[in-house]
Amino acid sequence: MAFEDWIRKGHPIILGSLIVFSIIELSISAFLVAQFNRHHNYFSTDERDRTAFLLFASIWTIVLSALYMSFFFIVPDNVLLLTWIFWTAGAASITAALGGGLNCVNQTVFVYCGQLNALEGFAWVIWIIVTFAIIVVAIRGVIAARRGDGLRGPLVV
Repeated sequence: MAFEDWIRKGHPIILGSLIVFSIIELSISAFLVAQFNRHHNYFSTDERDRTAFLLFASIWTIVLSALYMSFFFIVPDNVLLLTWIFWTAGAASITAALGGGLNCVNQTVFVYCGQLNALEGFAWVIWIIVTFAIIVVAIRGVIAARRGDGLRGPLVV
């Protein structure tokens, strides 16, 4: 199977899974932001703010992944790079705020321990998917440039 066939079949799968995981991340982060705003029971403002940033990153990813899936040849590649930057910052910052993950059995500091662990885990899963997508786009760019189409040549022949 040619690389172009892999692109045609894989791009909806990758972007679809990105949308599904982003919806899960949106649900978790929206719940946590609502609870933090209602009860003010966050451990620190870092935890509260980074959860809100992941809510933003989830919404950004859902909207732009849907656009990227629909208009694959029109949406510029730098949108994917910006999405990767958002998820790198979001996943790393929530990991730092939680100290690398929480052991919910022994901790009494964080109110929503399980949800915060899920938030961190799904953030890293989304980061992996976006990283994979960027690698594929970069490979296609190199192939198009070597073929003589330039860096803005067609992604699929």
